[in-house]
Amino acid sequence: MQKQNIFYNTFFKTLIFLFFFFEFTFAQEKPNIIFIMADDLGYGDVSAYGKGTLHTPNIDKLANEGIRFNNGYATSATCSPSRYGLLTGNYPWRKDGLRVITGGSLVIDTTEMTIPKLLKTKGYHTGIVGKWHLGLGSGDGVAGSGIIDYNLNISPGPNQVGFDFSHIMADTQDRVPTVYIENGKVVNLDPNDPIEVNFFHQNKHDDYGLPTGLKNPEMTTMKWHHGHNGSIINGVPRIGYMKGGKNALWSDIDMSDHFLDKSIEYIKANKSRPFFLFYSLQQPHVPRTPHPRFEGQSGMGPRGDAIVEADWSIGELYRTLQNEDLLDNTFIIFSSDNGPVLNDGYYDDAVEKLGDHTPSGGLRGGKYSLFEAGTRVPFITYWKGKIKPGVSNEIISQVDLFNSISVLIGSKYESIDGNDFSQLLINNKGKGRDELIIEASTRTAFRKGDWVMIPPYKGPEVSKNVNIELGNSLNFMLYNLKEDPSQKNNLSEINEDKLKEMISSFIEIRGKNFSNIEDLILE
Repeated sequence: MQKQNIFYNTFFKTLIFLFFFFEFTFAQEKPNIIFIMADDLGYGDVSAYGKGTLHTPNIDKLANEGIRFNNGYATSATCSPSRYGLLTGNYPWRKDGLRVITGGSLVIDTTEMTIPKLLKTKGYHTGIVGKWHLGLGSGDGVAGSGIIDYNLNISPGPNQVGFDFSHIMADTQDRVPTVYIENGKVVNLDPNDPIEVNFFHQNKHDDYGLPTGLKNPEMTTMKWHHGHNGSIINGVPRIGYMKGGKNALWSDIDMSDHFLDKSIEYIKANKSRPFFLFYSLQQPHVPRTPHPRFEGQSGMGPRGDAIVEADWSIGELYRTLQNEDLLDNTFIIFSSDNGPVLNDGYYDDAVEKLGDHTPSGGLRGGKYSLFEAGTRVPFITYWKGKIKPGVSNEIISQVDLFNSISVLIGSKYESIDGNDFSQLLINNKGKGRDELIIEASTRTAFRKGDWVMIPPYKGPEVSKNVNIELGNSLNFMLYNLKEDPSQKNNLSEINEDKLKEMISSFIEIRGKNFSNIEDLILE
């Protein structure tokens, strides 16, 4: 018996030693960390998930040689809140009124801890290339007042929340200003041709510097469906109005190559020290303008071609890491900021040429939605030689990356809402989340285990513009995802005990003011 006890004591001491040795080794190695975030890429858009008909060989390589998470979630079903949750490790609904930003001020408080700030405490150089969409400046611009002066140094922005280097677009490619901004300054801006931006042009039938899609549809090369009828730039009508800045205007078809080149430049410039790169892709967000060399490759029109282009770009980034002998010391995370949408403001054949492809991967809803396809997205981790190929069905959210990275680099910082899933991300070991708040445009739902509860909300059940079910109903909805992954069978009336349990657990985290319907009966 004594010998047995000695054996067990030695065994467990060895396990504890190995655990702390691994964490110490990781912290000492200071691996490079690259987060690749696609924009509006659905659960079924990555062929490794086996749900759609598109072929994404380079993303598949990461998935097949790394860990593919089948229950990985974005922090919101729309862009700006999702990115806020990722970088801060806090649920976006905690930020009052945080929605999709149009010309607004910075939504991350410069005093908040962020992933890049966290990494800088451990000697990392930090960079972001690509889409930003978290606001710029400090004025009252959340509602899109257009008060940012793009002719001056633009601050605060990415550099003030932890990034040593930033090369970004302000919001999205369907919004003005259509210029690149590097470290707070518009690239190639001619001071004799200043930029003016306005999102509240009063007389929409009058041009504002540039011709508009509303008044001059014959001048567009891409026809607008809804909302995108402002200034025409490169033949594409945008959201908002713009004057000046001719030398600084980007080329839409070259955008993917441009962001890839900047990312490669960043990697090569910082390869001698540990770095964090947020490679923030714009694909397949509208307007979809893949380079001509990718046109027709998917057979699904510009949306499919843009995904093929994004996949190729990821392959080129991978080859850069390989050629620079950095793969063995680079931890890569790939995901999307929210679920898919087809028609999101332009007629581009995304619906007509979809064929048998299923961007949502059989899940219900999409971008903007409280149903699963709004926030359940591709989620992949890869590290050559460190991560063994595998698949995980554990629940994990991008809100957990803050705490997980903190532990992996030997930091003590913790976010409010994140969990430490470092061993899950690297070793595919341990349990994931049991509970998760799902968010879409400030509305929230709740997942616990295999169950999802969606509270009642006023509003249209389907967004007519994008043809997506939003998850609004006058009644509670309750689904068992294990038995009903497509959320077809509402069990709220036949399983009242489970519903009450879900509501009670939800209130403990979210509080009682979670619905826009007054006098909810919760008992």
